[in-house]
Amino acid sequence: MPVTARLSRAFYDRLGEDIAGELVAWFNDVDATYRADLRELNELNFARFDAKLEQRLAQFKADIDRRFVEFEARLEVRFAAIDARFALQDANIDKRFAEQDDRLGRRLTDMESR
Repeated sequence: MPVTARLSRAFYDRLGEDIAGELVAWFNDVDATYRADLRELNELNFARFDAKLEQRLAQFKADIDRRFVEFEARLEVRFAAIDARFALQDANIDKRFAEQDDRLGRRLTDMESR
C-alpha cells in the first residue's frame, strides 16, 4: 500500500502549487520505482532460494534413498547369515535324531535277540 508524500503548507506557499505538486509526484515516482526494484530483487532472491532448496531437498532424498538401500543390503546379509545358522542347526538336529534312531533300533534289536 503506497504512502503518498505530502509537503508542509509552507512548501506549497513558497514554491507554488504546481512546483510543490511536481516535487511530491517525483517523490512518489521515486518511491514507486524503489518499491518495484525491491519487489523484483526479492522475487529474484526468492527464486534463487527456492532453487537451492529444491536442489538440497533432492540431494537429501537421494542420500536417504542411498542409506535405505545400504541398510537393506546389510539386513539381507545378516538374514542370510541367520538362515545359514538355522540350516546348520537343522542339519545337526537331523543328524542327532538319526543317531538316536540308530541307537534305539540297535537296542530294540538287542532286546529282541535276547
